[in-house]
Amino acid sequence: TIKIVDQHGDVATTPDRASGAFTYNPALAPEGAELSVDAGGEGATTRVELEVEGLLPNRGYAAHAHVNPCGATGDAAGPHFQNAVDPAAAPGKPSVDPAYANQQNEIWLDLRTDGEGDGEATAEVPFVFTDRAPASVVIHEAEETATEAGKAGSAGARLACLTVPFR
Repeated sequence: TIKIVDQHGDVATTPDRASGAFTYNPALAPEGAELSVDAGGEGATTRVELEVEGLLPNRGYAAHAHVNPCGATGDAAGPHFQNAVDPAAAPGKPSVDPAYANQQNEIWLDLRTDGEGDGEATAEVPFVFTDRAPASVVIHEAEETATEAGKAGSAGARLACLTVPFR
């Protein structure tokens, strides 16, 4: 059983036993790994920090804020949170337009772990949450988020998810 613990003590276990923190691939999010997210807004800027401990060593992980809380499957978290929502995106058809799927309109937290499997990432975006806010952070399989047209924002399978009270 994987344990991914958030700053509130939520432990990610198999989806049938989890509540706020989930793991979907124990081979890439090892037993005992910990995730924590801290977020805050100031003026017209939001800063989000992700810290991980105990993931695979010396490996990149793409990570993003998503619109829904975590659930029994990785798809439950929905698409990436976008400040300006891509009108061409739809359920099952995520935004891949770099005009919308980018580091200024979404919250990207790509990181690389050290030899211990620990790492951190910070995203600072030029917006604050109003009536909409993300509800989770998803760790993806890709080592970094794609940026090219037609693939922008793509990051592979969802490995783990942490429900985060951004509001």
